[in-house]
Amino acid sequence: MIPTTVDQATLSREARVHPGSVVGDALTMTWRNLLRLTRNPELIVFSTVQPIIFVLMFRYVFGGAINVGGGIPYVDFLMAGVWVQSVTFGALNTGVGLAEDLQSGLIERFRSLPMARSAVLVGRTTADLVRNVFVVIVMTAVGFMVGFNYHTSALALVGALAIVLLFSYALSWLSALLGLLAPNAETAQAAFFPIVAVLVFASAAFVPVKTMPGWLQAFANHQPVTAVINAVRVLTLGGPTAGKVVSALLWIAAIIAVFAPLSIRRYRKVA
Repeated sequence: MIPTTVDQATLSREARVHPGSVVGDALTMTWRNLLRLTRNPELIVFSTVQPIIFVLMFRYVFGGAINVGGGIPYVDFLMAGVWVQSVTFGALNTGVGLAEDLQSGLIERFRSLPMARSAVLVGRTTADLVRNVFVVIVMTAVGFMVGFNYHTSALALVGALAIVLLFSYALSWLSALLGLLAPNAETAQAAFFPIVAVLVFASAAFVPVKTMPGWLQAFANHQPVTAVINAVRVLTLGGPTAGKVVSALLWIAAIIAVFAPLSIRRYRKVA
């Protein structure tokens, strides 16, 4: 006798309860999303071109007009902000991708498979993290080409880039939640962009916070983008490091702790 659709769904849910399969399912979904990237080279190109444009534009358009003081070249000050800005806006891809999967019915197909439901989200966010590794490497290379130079050590530079990537992973979970809440990809994009635009441009990304109005300084100094930029900046330019790095890591951990469970809970409802 062939099981009914309800019986199949029940069997699938029972198969999902094995904890040992979660990691394997997540890796499978990560590989699936990475394969999709290779089959969509346009997305890789545009994801890379935009950060390069930001580096060149701020370096050559604004670089001569902004003096950050301390004898620090603006390009050295700028790179921390551009790294964080690029991965912050790039996190939009996670939510848009999930919203498209929901619209196309792909999530319903995943629901029928004997796999951990969290694996779909973990696989998506991890694949986007891998994509950001490539983007950050390209941006760094372009930065060196236009005059960027770190003032600390190669190890500190690697630590700075690791914090950037961790932050990108955290924001992917925020984006995932918005993508699962939105009725379509366009709405997901419209919901995510204003949030990150405020966080990026009202931060220490491109100018010192002390040059802003007092009321804006209060916000800029107490939000995650500035915390991450400050940590990356001290790791590349030097200065008291521990406090700023700890602050950035706490923000990253808090974002994941809040939005990863909320995203998984929402996914279970829609799937």
